[in-house]
Amino acid sequence: MEDIEDILLRIFKESSHLKEVFINENLSRLARVVEVITAALKAGNKILLFGNGGSAADAQHIAAEFVNRFMIERPPLPAIALNTDTSVITSIANDYDFSEIFSKQIRAIGQPGDVAWGISTSGASPNVIKAFETAKKMDLITIGLTGRDGGEIARIADHSLNVSGGSTPRIQEIHITVGHAICELVDYRLFQKPDHKR
Repeated sequence: MEDIEDILLRIFKESSHLKEVFINENLSRLARVVEVITAALKAGNKILLFGNGGSAADAQHIAAEFVNRFMIERPPLPAIALNTDTSVITSIANDYDFSEIFSKQIRAIGQPGDVAWGISTSGASPNVIKAFETAKKMDLITIGLTGRDGGEIARIADHSLNVSGGSTPRIQEIHITVGHAICELVDYRLFQKPDHKR
């Protein structure tokens, strides 16, 4: 039987290793996503985040970092998690289909130039795929944060950030690290002086 401390060491080593793999595979793409979100916010657009389960929690978490503040005092930034309004979600799912819960909200409040940021550990969530299809028709910018092989979401996103691992918990750990990194760098691009030293 494996010792608890050995299991804990393995969990943390797996998480650390996957973070290194992710940044080696996605560094330039991640930097590009920071610039895309910064440009959208500068232009007066908003960020619409969405996902299911743990990814819904990540969407809500990241939206809160933008709207309230992250690490510095600065004005609130417009971000909405589309998975938080239970009345909207359940009415759409009940009257139409669960696959429509995000796409219908994008149709209601999305504007050209807004960012549609979908999170899916499998890369195959039907409601995220449908949301991206709607967003692209409406000229929103799509960002996919995925896992495993990225699935259909990575293929249709304008900007894809994929964690090429198979463990959902490890993928989610990288996803929130990515969200935090984006928040910090968007703040830096929008509010810090060019000669800012960390």
